[in-house]
Amino acid sequence: MFLGEYEHALDDKGRLVMPRKYRDLLDGGCVVTKGQDSCLVVFTMERWNEEAARVSALPRTDRTARSFRRSFFAGAADQTLDKQGRIQVPEKLREYAGLGKDVTIVGNADYIELWSTSAWDRALAEADDFYADIDDALNVGDGI
Repeated sequence: MFLGEYEHALDDKGRLVMPRKYRDLLDGGCVVTKGQDSCLVVFTMERWNEEAARVSALPRTDRTARSFRRSFFAGAADQTLDKQGRIQVPEKLREYAGLGKDVTIVGNADYIELWSTSAWDRALAEADDFYADIDDALNVGDGI
């Protein structure tokens, strides 16, 4: 399971060191693709296959589904960790997410999010405000 938040720097070649505690889970390879909210998502190969099957099942006759499928699959890049525990983040994906040198790597249970650190700070502040008041909306107040 991917947990926690880590700040790392992208090198000049677009390589990003993954946190040491994530590396065993990514050892079999991973896929990086576009996420919502202008971040990137990193899936293990097993999780990617599940997600790809789910997205592939969306109806091709639905314009919204076709657009989502195009963006999701066209942006995807399969990666393997190098000996230093880095993945290559393709330039088009870096542009999509506005990634510069400072990147925040966020564990989100069964996948990882890659954020521009400044965008992450804004998104986290918004999420924390939402989280503080969500118990009634999702009926989770007693479970946490």
